[in-house]
Amino acid sequence: MMQLHLLVGFHDGPSVLATRAPGQEVSSANNRTYALILQTGQISAMFGEKTNSLSVATSCANTTDISVAPITITFKMGTEYHLSHLFENDRHFSHMSSLEKEMAFRTEMGLYYSYFKTIIEAPSFMDGLYMIMNDRLTEYPLVINTLKRFNLYPEVVLASWYGAYTNTMDFFGIPTKMCWTINRGEGLDPVESCEGLGDPAYFYVTFVFLLNGAMMSLFFIYGTYLSTRVMWTPPLRESFSYPFLVVQMLLLTYILRTRNPSKNTMMALVISNIFFMLPWQFAQFVLLTQVASLFVSYILGYLSPAKMQSVLVTHMISLAVCFLLMFGNSMLLTSFYASSLVSIWVMQCFAWVVSTVILKFMLSVIFGASDDAHISSLIKSKFTSFKDFDTMMYTCAAEFDFIETETLIRYIKTMLLPVNVLIVGFIAGRIYSILFYLYRRNFLQLVAFAVLAVLIMRLKLFLTPHMCIMSCLICSRQLFGWVGEKFKLQLTVVGILSIMAVQGVANLQSQWDIIGEFSNFPQEELLEWIKDNTRPNAVFAGAMPTMASVKLSTGRAIVNHPHYEDAGLRERTKMVYAMYSRKPAEVVKRNLIKLQVDYFILEDSWCTRRSKPGCSMPEIWDVEDAQNAGKVPLCTVMWRDSRPHFSTIFHNNIYKVLRVPKTVRDMR
Repeated sequence: MMQLHLLVGFHDGPSVLATRAPGQEVSSANNRTYALILQTGQISAMFGEKTNSLSVATSCANTTDISVAPITITFKMGTEYHLSHLFENDRHFSHMSSLEKEMAFRTEMGLYYSYFKTIIEAPSFMDGLYMIMNDRLTEYPLVINTLKRFNLYPEVVLASWYGAYTNTMDFFGIPTKMCWTINRGEGLDPVESCEGLGDPAYFYVTFVFLLNGAMMSLFFIYGTYLSTRVMWTPPLRESFSYPFLVVQMLLLTYILRTRNPSKNTMMALVISNIFFMLPWQFAQFVLLTQVASLFVSYILGYLSPAKMQSVLVTHMISLAVCFLLMFGNSMLLTSFYASSLVSIWVMQCFAWVVSTVILKFMLSVIFGASDDAHISSLIKSKFTSFKDFDTMMYTCAAEFDFIETETLIRYIKTMLLPVNVLIVGFIAGRIYSILFYLYRRNFLQLVAFAVLAVLIMRLKLFLTPHMCIMSCLICSRQLFGWVGEKFKLQLTVVGILSIMAVQGVANLQSQWDIIGEFSNFPQEELLEWIKDNTRPNAVFAGAMPTMASVKLSTGRAIVNHPHYEDAGLRERTKMVYAMYSRKPAEVVKRNLIKLQVDYFILEDSWCTRRSKPGCSMPEIWDVEDAQNAGKVPLCTVMWRDSRPHFSTIFHNNIYKVLRVPKTVRDMR
C-alpha cells in the first residue's frame, strides 16, 4: 500500500519546456524526480518520471529503498494511530459492551456490520455465506441476495480472516481478547467489555483503520475532519473503497505518462478498479468523472487513440468482473459509467454526451432498472426547483446539501485552497505546453471532484485528498523554477508549510481534544426488550437507522433499512414512513399489514425535528401529499394515544413500540 506525503522532495526538470504535436507521447531523460509519493513498486511520483526504485528527498538528495521503508512504515503506523485514537476518544470504544459497540454502528453502518456478524456466528463460513445470499431478515418477506445488493465483499473477506485468526489462535491456545466488567453506575447493570482482535467489533474496526492508515499527507492529516469520516464511521463503504481509488489514480497516472505500459501494469489497474467498485455502490459515478476527464484529454489531443482505448478496455473488463461478482447487479450495467464507456468507444466529441445519456436510459428500460433514478432526480433538484419525497430524503440531510462556506474557510486557513489555486493557475497558463500534458488528467479530475463537492457536501471526501495530492506540486521546479535556485524554492515551500502549520496544528489539537463516551440507554432498553419479549420471527418497521440496529442486535426481521439505493426499498420505506405523514391512520395500517409488519417503532423526534425549514418529515410529506397538508401529523396523534388503531406495548422517552393488527377485523 502507498503513503502520501506533502513534502518529501523536489522535482528538477529542464528549464526550457519541450513542445509536441497533439497526441504525441512525451518523455524526458533529463528530469530528476524525488518522491512525492511513497509506495511499493517502481512509481516514484504522481507527476514525475519513472525511476527504478523508491526515492525520497533528504536535503534534496536521492536516498535508498532501505531509508524509505522505515519512513513509510512510521507514517502508516502514525496515521493508523491517529485515526483509531480519534475513534477511541469519541466513543471510548474499548470500554463498551458488545451491545453498545453494535449500537455505535448507527444507520447503514449497523446494517453492513450485521452481515459480518451473521457470517462469523454461523456454524461455518460457507453456511454464513449462504445465509447472507439467501436473506429473509432484511426486507421481509422477500428473500434477497445481500451480497448482490449491498457491496458486502469487505464483510465477507473480514469474516473469513476473523474465522481463520480465531481458529488458529484457539488451536495454539493463545488468548485473543481481554475482558473485564464495567460498572456503569446510575442504576444501570454492569456489562462485560472486551478488547483485542478476538472481539468481533474490535477486529472489524482495526482492519478499517489499517487500510485507511495507508493514505495520508500533512495537508490531509491537518484536515482529517475535512478529508474522511472513517474515524467516526468505520463500516461505511467509502472506508473500504476510497484507498483503492488513490492506488488506481496513481497507476493510471503512471500508465498515461509511460509510452508502452506493461501488461502487468494494465492488470494492476483492472484489479484496483475492481477493488474500488466492489465495496461501494457510488464508485461508478466517481469513475464516470475519471472517464470524462480522460475523454477531454483525448479530444484536446493530449492522449493518443491507442492509449485511450487501452484504458477503456481496462475499465470495461473491471466493470464486467464486478457485474459477475455482484451476481448480475443491473445497476452496474445501466449506469452512466457503463454507458459512457460504450459511447466513447464508438463515438467522439459532442456525440459522447448525447449517446451516454440516451444509452443509459435505453439500458435502464431494457433491464427494467430504476434503482439509480434517484441520482438523476437529485442532480435535477440541484439546478431546478424540482423536489419529491425521495429527493428530499437526501437533500434535507446536511451531507447531501451544497458545500458549506465553513469548509471553504477551513481550506483557506490550512493553505490547502490557496496552494491549489496557485498550482491550477500555473497549469492552466501552460495549457499547450508539456507541463499541461504531464498534469492534465489530474487537473481535470480535480475540477470534476470540485464540482461534485460543491453540489453534494459529502463528496468532499474526494476533493480534499485530491487537493492534497495536487499540493505536492509546490515542490515542482517546472512549475516554480521562476522562484530561483533550488534553495530559494525550498525556503518558499518551508514558508508555506510554516503558515499551514499554524491552523493545521490547531486543527489537530481540536480533534485530539474531543473526548466522549457513547451511551444510548433508551435504545439499549428497547433492544433488550425486543430480545426478551418478542418472538424470534417477529417483523419490525420504523425509521431506517433504528431498523439497522434492530436487525443487528436482535436478529429480528425488518421490512425497511438504510440502504436507500434500491427502487423497491424506496417504495417500501415510503409506505412505512407514512406514519410520519398527515394521512389517515387507516391508510397507514393497511400499508403495514400489507408489508406483514408485527411491530412499528415510533420515534417522536422523527416527527418534530428538522435540519432546516421544510425538512421535517411531515413537511417532506406535504410535497407528496398536498391534499392532507395542514392536518395534525399522524405520528403526533400516535405518540399521544395510539388507540384504537394500534396498541402500545412498550415505551420510554424516545421510543414507542406499536403492535400492528393482523387483519382489518382486528383493527375494528
